[in-house]
Amino acid sequence: MATIMFSVLIFLIFLNIPVAVSIGLASIAGITFGNLPLNPVVVAQRMFTSADSFPFMAIPFFMLAGGLMEHGGISRRLVRLASAMVGGYRGGLGLITILASAFFGAISGSNPATVAAIGGIMVPSMIKKGYPPAFAASIAAAGGTLGVVIPPSIPMITFGVVAGVSIGDLFLAGFGPGLLLAVVLSLVVVIQSARLDIPREEPRTRGQLFSAVKDSILAIIMPLIILGGIYGGIFTPTEAGAVAVIYSLLISAFIYRELDLKTIRTVIIKAGISTSVVFFVIATSQSMSWLITVSRVSAEIAAWIVSISSNPFVLITLINVILLFLGIFLETQAIILLMAPLLLPITASIGMDPLMLGIIMVVNTSVGMITPPMAVNLFVAVSLVKDYNVRLEDITRKIFAFLVAEILAVMLISNFPVFSIGILRLVK
Repeated sequence: MATIMFSVLIFLIFLNIPVAVSIGLASIAGITFGNLPLNPVVVAQRMFTSADSFPFMAIPFFMLAGGLMEHGGISRRLVRLASAMVGGYRGGLGLITILASAFFGAISGSNPATVAAIGGIMVPSMIKKGYPPAFAASIAAAGGTLGVVIPPSIPMITFGVVAGVSIGDLFLAGFGPGLLLAVVLSLVVVIQSARLDIPREEPRTRGQLFSAVKDSILAIIMPLIILGGIYGGIFTPTEAGAVAVIYSLLISAFIYRELDLKTIRTVIIKAGISTSVVFFVIATSQSMSWLITVSRVSAEIAAWIVSISSNPFVLITLINVILLFLGIFLETQAIILLMAPLLLPITASIGMDPLMLGIIMVVNTSVGMITPPMAVNLFVAVSLVKDYNVRLEDITRKIFAFLVAEILAVMLISNFPVFSIGILRLVK
């Protein structure tokens, strides 16, 4: 069964069939031509039951909240704050892009939304200041990988549901890896800017910094409200998503006054479409994951991986290679849903905290978003420079340095708990 499913899945993906459809058809093929006495109708049944989950309701809430913030003036204020903090250094506009992406990621929980919201503002500004268009777009794409690492994070919600671990703990743990990624990406920006002789920006004054903090303070405290509410026992992660929607709507519409009814309607429709896509992937992936489990393929794969070596470093490296490879072809939610049940017993055998595995999976799948050919961040970034005759291949070449830096960060996060769950341990 497993051979049939994976063969059909790979074949359909190479035909550019949508991932969710490919996974669903592969599951049906596995039942039809496999050796398990199951009716293909079970695929539809598992799709329905897997999506019928209260914690998964946090996904549409956070997607809607991110859309409201993107169109409600919050992203522009975060860019202004980042500019006041790091704008005076070499490659200042690039550093602003990375820092603003970190701020926005702490609000939106989505990589593509982060690239679109921050890149849409910063890429034209960088190009005007002499940044090569492909380099400017690559900075926005790389900064977008912070979107799902810094909480709230939609993939963290998915892993928390699948692995049965605290979503709140995953959110808190995500700040450490997010900070590490922001630092390594900033170093690449500085090095590349020096190599390209990008001029320095004018240093910002304390008055400008104070004004920017004052203007963006309502946006900055939102992650504190979400995490504080979860850890204070005031609301669940799902309810936190609803709070985020109400908070972002009130700020954007009634305080910043940059949202009207027409824009709100557009944001709701867009969030609904994005949610349906994510839930379609969740439903079909959970169906295939269940089939892999009942056919005992997961146990056989786990045993095979453990048989390669008992050395924790070797096993962790192998897991990273597998996740990075899958990130080239598959969507984030699909990877987490398919691989988490396989990897949990393997990492448990070497004493790894399941929360640490969750962080490793989220970071790896986020890096996959700048790894061609299924590089969602690159597709969004290339749309930002379509007027400059920049091709996807041009951005891919410029993204290579960021990709290497993020892979090195992945190795640190995977092998040293201080980088993955250090903040969580400190708090607890």
